[in-house]
Amino acid sequence: MNMIMFMIALSFALSTLLTTINLWLTQTNPDTEKLSPYECGFDPLGSARLPFSIRFFLVAILFLLFDLEIALLLPLPWAIQLPYPLLTMTWASTMLLLLTLGLIYEWSQGGLEWAE
Repeated sequence: MNMIMFMIALSFALSTLLTTINLWLTQTNPDTEKLSPYECGFDPLGSARLPFSIRFFLVAILFLLFDLEIALLLPLPWAIQLPYPLLTMTWASTMLLLLTLGLIYEWSQGGLEWAE
C-alpha cells in the first residue's frame, strides 16, 4: 500500500513540475504569424479559388484504393482455417488481378506521371 501511495505522490509531483516548467518556458509575446488565423503558410487574405491539381487528386485516390486493398488482404493468412479456403483465395486472387489490371491501365494512360 505504501508503494502505491508513493507512486501516486510521485506522479502528482512530476505532473505539477512539468506543468510549472511548461508555463514558465512558454513564449509570452506572440508575433503576427501566431496571431494570424492560419499558420499553414498560405495567405489568408488571398483568393480561396486556387486551381486544384487533378494529378494530385488521382494519386490520392490511388493511395486510398491500394490502402483499402491492403486492409482487405491482411486477413488472408487466416483463410486457411475457413471451411472453404480455396474459394476465399480465389476471390482474393480475383480482387488482386482486377486491381493490378487497373494499375496497369492507369500507368499506360499516363495517370501516374506527375509532370509532363
